[in-house]
Amino acid sequence: MSRGSSAGYDRHITIFSPQGKLYQVEYAFKAVRNANITSIGVRGKDCVIVVTQKKVADKLIVPSSVSHMFKITSTIGCVSTGLIADAKNQVMRARQEAAEFKYQNGYDIPVGHLAKRIADVCQVYTQHAFMRPLGVVPIFCGIDFEGKEANPQLYKVDPAGFFVGYKAIAAGHKEQEANNLLEKKIKANEEMTYDQAMEAAILTLQTVLGSDVKPKDIEVGVVTVNEPKFRTLGEEEIDKRLSIISDRD
Repeated sequence: MSRGSSAGYDRHITIFSPQGKLYQVEYAFKAVRNANITSIGVRGKDCVIVVTQKKVADKLIVPSSVSHMFKITSTIGCVSTGLIADAKNQVMRARQEAAEFKYQNGYDIPVGHLAKRIADVCQVYTQHAFMRPLGVVPIFCGIDFEGKEANPQLYKVDPAGFFVGYKAIAAGHKEQEANNLLEKKIKANEEMTYDQAMEAAILTLQTVLGSDVKPKDIEVGVVTVNEPKFRTLGEEEIDKRLSIISDRD
């Protein structure tokens, strides 16, 4: 085997290649992109908006049973991009971590701490041969209350176990193009209102997809300082938002 070849080094998750790569972890990132779903998260001054594509693979499937939006606690939401079966397993673990934290400490788990716990689990999955990395990238959103202060939070965790907070972030198939657009929007206005953040998220998704989206084609999750409980918008609400955006254009 030539030292420059990847042959053999991608068979075991715990073996580095001579180039210093863990190929199985890189393949997990590819699995997320290959799901052909793009998700967007935008943090405003008093809210967090998450938007993702909704694809129903078969006409026989009930559309309401297909979702990439999950409620972890009443105030923390998650949009998972990638393999949906892996996503549901990860969401179950996140709910367990949140419930244990509240039982032990008597208050809701902060968004950053939850992201750290899930990232720790993902990182452990890269160390053992009897595990595999999960092919999913979760984006967590919520409002952390410290006394009278309310801080919107947006975190992304990747299959390698890296996590960090963001002002805006994308994940999935069109991740890079979306991040480039979000960078410009955040540079122009870091302190977005609810309406501005909503418009930025939906417009970014429409732009990278290259076409207007219909209410049934996307999912929108919101959490605000005034209404800290995470909720997803119905098709009628999404339609109103799309109409406002198209009228403005």
